[in-house]
Amino acid sequence: MSFTLFSDEEEDVVKQYGVWKQKKFRGHEFLGVLRVSFLIDSEGVVAKVYETMKPALQAKKVLDDLDVFGK
Repeated sequence: MSFTLFSDEEEDVVKQYGVWKQKKFRGHEFLGVLRVSFLIDSEGVVAKVYETMKPALQAKKVLDDLDVFGK
């Protein structure tokens, strides 16, 4: 699988995907990125959103979904 990594220094993409939110950690509130993964098809359409995943299971789930969505 090949893909391009990019930097979102202006937070434009995280805001468009709705994952730039108020967070709480150890009694402190701050703006940050939610840990959400997106499966995007070859047409650029979001095919699936993974809002809560267990890291140990995520890779298998995504690979299974790739088979369902036809890669």
